[in-house]
Amino acid sequence: MSSPILQILELLRENIHALPQELIREATAEKAENIDILFNIGIECAQNNRLAQAVLIFSELSLTKKGDAAILYNLGFIYSLLKEPREALKYYGEALKLDPLDPAIYINQGATFNELKQYEEAIQSLNQAVALNPNIAEAWSNKGTALNELKRYEDALAHYDKALELNPQYVEAWSNKGVTLAELKRHEEALAHYDKALEINPQYLEAWANKGVICAELKRYEAASQCFERVLNLNPNFAFGKGALLHDKMSACDWKGLDGLYRSICQDIRERKKSADPFGFQGICDDESLLQQCAEIFSNDKFPSDPQFNFEHLKRSGQKIRIGYLCGEFREQATAMLMTELWELHDKSQFEIVAFDNGWDDNSLRRKRIEAAFDEVIDISRMSDEQASTVIFNKEIDILLNLNGFFGKPRQGIFAKKPAPIQVNYLGFPGTIGASYMDYLIADRIVIPNESQQFYSEKIVQLPHCYQPNDSTRLIDGKQFSIGELGLPQEGFVFCCFNNSYKIHPQLFDLWMRLLHAVQGSVLWLIEDSPDARRHLQSAAQARGISPTRIIFAKRIPLPEHLARHQYADLFLDTLPYNAHTTASDALWAGLPVLTCTGTAFAGRVATSMLTALDMPELITSNASQYEALAHELATNPEMLQAIKAKLNKNLLSSPLFNANLIVKDIEKAYQAMHQRFQEGLPPEHIKIN
Repeated sequence: MSSPILQILELLRENIHALPQELIREATAEKAENIDILFNIGIECAQNNRLAQAVLIFSELSLTKKGDAAILYNLGFIYSLLKEPREALKYYGEALKLDPLDPAIYINQGATFNELKQYEEAIQSLNQAVALNPNIAEAWSNKGTALNELKRYEDALAHYDKALELNPQYVEAWSNKGVTLAELKRHEEALAHYDKALEINPQYLEAWANKGVICAELKRYEAASQCFERVLNLNPNFAFGKGALLHDKMSACDWKGLDGLYRSICQDIRERKKSADPFGFQGICDDESLLQQCAEIFSNDKFPSDPQFNFEHLKRSGQKIRIGYLCGEFREQATAMLMTELWELHDKSQFEIVAFDNGWDDNSLRRKRIEAAFDEVIDISRMSDEQASTVIFNKEIDILLNLNGFFGKPRQGIFAKKPAPIQVNYLGFPGTIGASYMDYLIADRIVIPNESQQFYSEKIVQLPHCYQPNDSTRLIDGKQFSIGELGLPQEGFVFCCFNNSYKIHPQLFDLWMRLLHAVQGSVLWLIEDSPDARRHLQSAAQARGISPTRIIFAKRIPLPEHLARHQYADLFLDTLPYNAHTTASDALWAGLPVLTCTGTAFAGRVATSMLTALDMPELITSNASQYEALAHELATNPEMLQAIKAKLNKNLLSSPLFNANLIVKDIEKAYQAMHQRFQEGLPPEHIKIN
């Protein structure tokens, strides 16, 4: 073996970061067989994750031995490992010019196209691989991934099945087929596929993470937590894994280790690490700066800006403004419950409204109202981001509203392509999207005061009253419940909170338990979110000296009946840092006072905004001590509580909060102001509606 080769091996043994190029050139110039030796050294470097050395070796080899497809292919593969997909594609393309009959190159090219979200190109490449050799499982599986992303789920399943027929031990195919089954809401089948993948390889991170997501979807929060604990044990830096674990533990009301996990995530976010998704983090964080950073990190990673359209032709006057509402919840769900009357009241002489539906038709009466309210409802649930963006652009939508943000069934990838000249974040996610392609966020002076605007990437549209719309036609069922039917005691004060379990924090629960100690015979009435949360909350009450029987759990029932049972509660106790939103509207509409504490971020100021619009400042507190003292006073002073209830019922129909005609006019003024700026060629700017 020659001296330059020995020197290279010695340098590699010393773990040097960069090999001298001159030494590699000397080795290749010395004799021809050194090229093959260096090729094998380069492969070994790549296998041992010494990618910088591998790139250097193969780059020099490509100059020495021009026209060698294997060298170019390996360069492409190493650049794929380096997370430089565009550079990888360049070398795959050069390799294919030299050897167009190698299916391995097409397979890796297809995988790289998938990584770049160029799914149609991925399918073309993988079709070439299959045509050359139909017996390579990886080609079928990678094509299944592309088909899944294009929402062609049945085709994706067929391709995964073919991959598994060729290789029954193909872990990635088992897990990826589970992802597609989950998209089709075949959750138990999805879990079985993740379990099969983990049976073959118990260390496969993606299967553990995918299983955790589905367990959470099924409200099996402890199982979900266990999955993400396994993920983080295997890889403490798994992208957004800590945030998933945090949210699952909060949803289960499993508070063990919560503070340490939260502090770790906060530090990660300060260091710009991919630690938490914005929705889960919002349930516990009250720092607007951290919330903004979290959203920016997530959006930049998952949905980077990719504008594809020009809008000069939309600079027109004298025509209706076309408003697109994109949402996954055009059905009997919280967002639609709040928005339905607003859609019905839009001024159709000034506006044309189109629903872009990423969800499904639940055949409810609300769905029928929604369909009647819109000029058109377009199902985008089976369209790729590219297809849906093109449909929206072709509809010449002037203003496109994002009613999901990071909540529910979002389609953030569509907004990243900027298919409308004005894109607005509204209602579904009470915070910033943290992306340059979102132009405005609709709020009010309370949820985002002027001094907080710096923490929101969008320009703020400040409505004069509460930003949250309400459907004033919501029916309250006339059903009379028996106390026994509800599980409530015959006597005693009923505190209640019908918020989701992840909004209940241990410090707040401590306060609630002190209230139960102080108010003899009182109970706390909560929504039954999951068996895990119920068990942990009962255990937490017991640990704080309160009998678990004093925590009453309400089953989920249809909205009119749920509104009716509010009359059996005495006071709604709000949560912090994430307030009641739709649940506060429900309680107030049913005549139940909501006691809140004003938070330090959007999600924690919503109930304050609602109560201000209702002219009920006496139910707003500014710190935990005031909140606890007022809750105790209202529970022990029936005359005071009765006076507040009387005022609430008097204000319901005379205040702005439930005046749908008023908010639709304010919203339409906002749309007109946004549209006017675009027509004048002006960039988005903060807008205040008077």
